[in-house]
Amino acid sequence: MLQLRKATRQKAKIRLGLSSVSGGGKTYSSILIAKGLATSMDKIALIDTENGSGDLYANLGDYNVITLEAPYSPERYIEAISTCEIAGMEVIIIDSITHEWDGKGGILEISNSMAGNSYTNWAKLTPRHQAFIDKILQCKAHVITTVRRKQDYEMITNSQGKLVPQKVGLKEVTREGFEYELTVNLELDTNHNATTSKDRTGLFIDKPEFKPSVETGKMLLDWCEKGIEPIKEIPTLNNKQLTKLLTQDEKSIEKYLNAIEEGNLKATQEQVAQLNIYLETLKQK
Repeated sequence: MLQLRKATRQKAKIRLGLSSVSGGGKTYSSILIAKGLATSMDKIALIDTENGSGDLYANLGDYNVITLEAPYSPERYIEAISTCEIAGMEVIIIDSITHEWDGKGGILEISNSMAGNSYTNWAKLTPRHQAFIDKILQCKAHVITTVRRKQDYEMITNSQGKLVPQKVGLKEVTREGFEYELTVNLELDTNHNATTSKDRTGLFIDKPEFKPSVETGKMLLDWCEKGIEPIKEIPTLNNKQLTKLLTQDEKSIEKYLNAIEEGNLKATQEQVAQLNIYLETLKQK
């Protein structure tokens, strides 16, 4: 059953995007910001797909690096993020996410190698890409993603009635719409100056360009820490799940009953009674 509650400002983990053309300072800026977010540099991990660029700034502190090489499948990115979570990292930098989309073994290359109907193929690929996005959004640490930008073009009709390409600005090299998932998205120019294209924090919107620094990370951390601890949404056992449970083994039933008893799953008294009766039946066999 859906529940209505008052809106409450809760503590959050930042989802920060940095984008630029080559030489815009994405890696360097992300490490500086991470330094402001973390309690210490050894709580920062950088997932490096950029040919060793993650080690170039070791002078900034004792941060950790995972070198991710081709194939750049969504599953390999997910594995790298999970490795960082298990190690207790407070900030995870993914430098960059471009390869998951447009790299060797990334989504576009996988799509091009698949035979058959394009629509059917994308029905298989989209969930794989979405699992990668969901991993970023559900990560227990702060996440900073970097993405390459390149010149984008569109075809227009000129005065002679011919179709010609026209420059329409810079485009992020990842699946369209990724920016919508972020808390803040910063665009860097070739002088490493940042402007914001999206800002849910209100810290940077309508502000002049700036150079990202450790202080930027501290500002973001302060914003993240304001509010109460995140409200845990407790799932409710529905009748479809109950019906399936009543065909499971003894261990599965006990697991669910323990979850209900510990307050991690909501269930009606009638549902609990049905589970207990079924459990007793299993024990008597």
